[in-house]
Amino acid sequence: MLTKERYSIKDMVIWTRKESIFFLLYALMITVLYDVFGFTFLDIPWTPVALIGTAVAFILGFQNDAAYGRIWEARKIYGGIVNSSRTWGMKVKDMVSNEHCSSSYSDDEVRRQIKILNFRHFAWLTAMRHAMREPRKWEIFEKHKTNREWSRKAHIPERISSLKDDLGEYLDPDELKYTLSKNNKAAALLYLQSKHIRELKEKLLIWEFSFLSLENTLEELFTLQGKAERIKNFPYPRQYASLSNYFVWTFLLLLPIGLVPEFADIDDALMDDFPKIGNMFIWLVVPFCGVVSWVFHTMMRIGTVGENPFEGSANDVPISTISRGIEIDMRQLLDEDDNSIPKQFPEEYDVQM
Repeated sequence: MLTKERYSIKDMVIWTRKESIFFLLYALMITVLYDVFGFTFLDIPWTPVALIGTAVAFILGFQNDAAYGRIWEARKIYGGIVNSSRTWGMKVKDMVSNEHCSSSYSDDEVRRQIKILNFRHFAWLTAMRHAMREPRKWEIFEKHKTNREWSRKAHIPERISSLKDDLGEYLDPDELKYTLSKNNKAAALLYLQSKHIRELKEKLLIWEFSFLSLENTLEELFTLQGKAERIKNFPYPRQYASLSNYFVWTFLLLLPIGLVPEFADIDDALMDDFPKIGNMFIWLVVPFCGVVSWVFHTMMRIGTVGENPFEGSANDVPISTISRGIEIDMRQLLDEDDNSIPKQFPEEYDVQM
């Protein structure tokens, strides 16, 4: 997610430079054919073109609103994960105790159990972010050249290190092997958490009410995981995305053909009073079409890259940063040495990953 207040126009132009050049050259070609070579049959009445443009504007508005809704829902889900994670850490730290235990469990053993429960939660956060970064066949962000350029520069953490290596930082070999053997690794880790706190209850390291409270927190984590998986695994309906793309390009290809005759008429009207200006006015259609086409196409691309908020684009939910931030907070509250706590993932080009 971008941390600076806004994109600059320069950023946007660089991002859409290929299309921008095409729009200018296309408008220039239509103008040359019409004004220089006399292809006056390239004349479409402006009214139907304007009507198409109005319809396309509504379609783009709907697409962008739906895409933003998916991004906002994903951000709320990870906001819930932040809150539930902190709740989990607080409950584990205060509810796992040898105060009422019949057997003699040392304070070191209690602290070890607390650490295991927290580290397994960090493993769950890691499994979640890796699962959310897995590509789906309907995700199209990296099919565009300038988007691929961003991905190569951004150094998305889940594409640099493997899930096995990352989980190995938090799990013992047996739990790591068990987790990697399951398709849904995040769910497997929550199952391990539930099994562990039940064993602690049987040892009286957790009393009944605490066990139920921790189970409720795990239930909330399951709910949040399911919501995130729903967004990840259910794409923005392709009929809307595809038709939006077709309609936008239809309008952009018709735009110069509809505008060149209109500018030619203005050109003729200016010839008597302002011959120098009138003789050149028709060429203003080139930058005008370029700007209008750039606006419509850029709005379409913004909606397209926002359809899948976990891919790793600049405007996606920064799940890597959020997950690492949760881990840092919880490990500090466990009074770990600062040197043993991992650092936050670096920002790339003022963007959190």
